[in-house]
Amino acid sequence: MLLLPYLAGLLLSGFAWPAVPLLGAWIAGYLLSYYLLQAVKTRRPARFGPQIGRYAPVTVVLAVPVVAARPALLWFAPAYAVLLAVNVWYAWRRRERALLNDLASVVQSCLMVPVVAVVAGSAPRWQPFLIVLLYFTGTVLFVKTMIRERGSVAYRRASIVYHLAALAVATLIDAVAAVVFAGLLCRAWLLPGRPLTPRQVGFVEIGASVLVLAAAVLAD
Repeated sequence: MLLLPYLAGLLLSGFAWPAVPLLGAWIAGYLLSYYLLQAVKTRRPARFGPQIGRYAPVTVVLAVPVVAARPALLWFAPAYAVLLAVNVWYAWRRRERALLNDLASVVQSCLMVPVVAVVAGSAPRWQPFLIVLLYFTGTVLFVKTMIRERGSVAYRRASIVYHLAALAVATLIDAVAAVVFAGLLCRAWLLPGRPLTPRQVGFVEIGASVLVLAAAVLAD
């Protein structure tokens, strides 16, 4: 979920030097947020102080030149602040596996598609963003039906209904997206209930990610 939106943005918008520190800041920021949320969840900030102290300066050092080169990136700050606040609230309530919390993380990740476009000096790419967002939102539901909510009829139905809606949206984008989302619908329909391990589910998602990346790039 970290790399696919970044790669989609890079392949669509082209390379510019700020994309390099952006990737570093994105990865370091993810690790920083993980330990910050663990500190909030456990109410033991001192326990995670070394990790926070390690990743916070790395994130800042890498992010500053990117923002200095592309000040328009600050327009994304309010959205990230709100989404991170959702993560903090669920961490405080010790409900980090809640569906809404997962979706907030999905949106944070998918926003990298337009962020990379701005870094490249291009206009934000919203159709590819939508494709990636539709995919990862569906993945949240699908993975729950395969692991944490295995056997849940309600989650399986919700996943299938969502993927039907996503397919309908994809058909409005282009034929490639429609074909890919038809495949994703089949996976949501046929795989729950089968004896797949988490590792095997991960391999399924790697393959799906490659197809979604291709659909996002070709949708432009």
